[in-house]
Amino acid sequence: MSSIRSVLSRFRWLPILAAAGLLIVQGPPAEAAASGAGNDISWPQCGKTLPTGQAFGIVGVNNGLANTTNPCLATELSWAGNSKGTTLQPKTALYVNTANPGTAGSWWPSSNTYAGTMVSNPYGECTATTNPVGTACSFMYGWAKAYDDANIRGISTPSAFTWWLDVETGNTWSSDTSANRADLEGMAAYFGSINATTGLYSTATQWSQLVGSVPATSPLYSLNSWLAGSRTATAAKRNCSASPLTGGGRVTLTQYVSGGLDYDNSCI
Repeated sequence: MSSIRSVLSRFRWLPILAAAGLLIVQGPPAEAAASGAGNDISWPQCGKTLPTGQAFGIVGVNNGLANTTNPCLATELSWAGNSKGTTLQPKTALYVNTANPGTAGSWWPSSNTYAGTMVSNPYGECTATTNPVGTACSFMYGWAKAYDDANIRGISTPSAFTWWLDVETGNTWSSDTSANRADLEGMAAYFGSINATTGLYSTATQWSQLVGSVPATSPLYSLNSWLAGSRTATAAKRNCSASPLTGGGRVTLTQYVSGGLDYDNSCI
C-alpha cells in the first residue's frame, strides 16, 4: 500500500495493469516503529531490510494483483511473528489484493462450483451466458480468490489469521458498484466459512467509488475498517474517530507513512 498514490486511479472493466497498491512500501532502510505502532509489508520488501521493533505486522499475501503470490511470503510471515505484540491487534495479520476484472481477467467463473465445492451463492446461478459479469459471477470470483489466498499461497493455518481486503482503484474493477460489492462479499463468505476474521482496508474516497453504500443486509456491513490516507502518526490517531467504511463496522486500524514506511496505528 503506498497509501495515497492510487486514489487518483480510475476504475473500469478494462484491465488496469498496476501491480502496486495502497499497501506498497517504497523500500527505504529499516527504522524502528513508533511506540505502539505496527508495520505492513509485502512483495516490494523482498530482499530488503525489514522494519524493526513493530508492535504487530501485517503481511501482503499477493504480489500486487489478486491472482498472484507474494514470493517472500514465508520470510515476511516470520518477520511478523517476531512482533512485540504490545497492542490488542494480533501480532500477525494478512492482507490480500482484491479486484473484479470480469471476463477481461485471466480467469472468470462460469458456474457456482470452484475447487470441487458447490458454493451457496446469494445472487443466484453464475453462468457463462446469463449476465456473466453481474453480481452472481462477481460473488464467485471473490469466493475463488479468497479460496486461493487461503489454500495455495502458502498459509498453513488460514483460519488463525485476520484477513484484510485491500480495496483500491489501482486494480481492475467493474463500473457497477453492486457487482464489486458482491465480489467482496464472496471473499468474506469464504473466509467466514473457515472461521477466519475479515476486515476492510481502503480510503473513504476509493471505497465510495468502487463499492458505494453498503446495506445493512450485506455481510460486509459489520466488518471493521482499516483506514489509509494519513501522513503522520497524529493524523492517523485522529482518523480513529473517522467514519468506518461500512455503517455497522468500526475503525480499528489506521495507516500513516513515515520515512517511506507504512505504519499502522491501533484504534483499540
